[in-house]
Amino acid sequence: MSFFGKLRERLFKSSARIGAGIDAAVAAAGEAGGSPEAAAPSTLPSAAPGDRPGLVGRLLGRGGGAGEPARRALDDAMLEDLEEILIAADMGVETSRRIVANVAAGRLGRRFSAAEIKDILAAELARILAPVARPLPLYARRPQVVLVVGVNGSGKTTTIGKLASQFRAAGKKVVIAAGDTFRAAAVEQLEIWGARAGVPVMTAPPGSDPAALAHDALVRAEAEGADLLLIDTAGRLQNRADLMAELAKIVRVLRKRDAEAPQSTLLVLDATTGQNALAQVEVFRRLADVTGLVMTKLDGTARGGVLVALADRFGLPIHAIGVGEQIDDLAPFEPLDFARALVGAPGGH
Repeated sequence: MSFFGKLRERLFKSSARIGAGIDAAVAAAGEAGGSPEAAAPSTLPSAAPGDRPGLVGRLLGRGGGAGEPARRALDDAMLEDLEEILIAADMGVETSRRIVANVAAGRLGRRFSAAEIKDILAAELARILAPVARPLPLYARRPQVVLVVGVNGSGKTTTIGKLASQFRAAGKKVVIAAGDTFRAAAVEQLEIWGARAGVPVMTAPPGSDPAALAHDALVRAEAEGADLLLIDTAGRLQNRADLMAELAKIVRVLRKRDAEAPQSTLLVLDATTGQNALAQVEVFRRLADVTGLVMTKLDGTARGGVLVALADRFGLPIHAIGVGEQIDDLAPFEPLDFARALVGAPGGH
């Protein structure tokens, strides 16, 4: 199955989907007789009285006439419905309002089917997402230090393992530093991924100074001619000043060895946290100079719209998204594929 297929299959597992909401909004307007705008003359033939199918028929695309889908005017009521649907999908109030305003531009009063509204919406979302869809940059400088940060449970360790495996498969020499020295499980998980990918994993005794480990890992990566050094960090809670100070120390120590390190700082975000991801980006961007984002666990939430809110608000590169635990469940971010999956529209590669 293609990654887009997995995205479509796994992205939404609840009934609170954007696509279902649009289907219901269009169908419900027809069931209620529509607004005055919705009843306006259309260039499409209308169904004869008594031939109009019910709600299920409309949801299946049999609502406007003989074989025609249900249609609804893009009026104030429909725009309010659409805004509520987007907010429920975690796009946030400000982003949702901007999206709805752009969808309405030049289209007010015109009648659309649910499929047409999804296409229009997907195109608008892709327009917002396209500027931030960029792969992790690879520099000529060796080793390139990639610091991976994020709160507890965001998927940092798994993401590092997948990235290491993918870069190794692409012919890059990779070293991993297990910087979460206070969680034995995190170190063990990285060691498993390292063995699977054929990538060495540097560890330190439990409770060791993570900054010292990062420094030693950089020395080793330089000596071995590694292309990439991936450094895991402990889960940082944004309200824990002590842990944030520790993260800042790691960066300071790395820069004593390499003034440009880390060349990349990836913030791994858990999609299931919804709008809280915005607060996480605010804090980590300030304290760790975040250069890009990876969004995980899109298979566990019906509210992946937070990715749109992140793109709209911060403009940080989105390097990859994850929809599962397998190695190929982390893939480069493709904005149109994601947008169409998010709204329940067909398409993709």
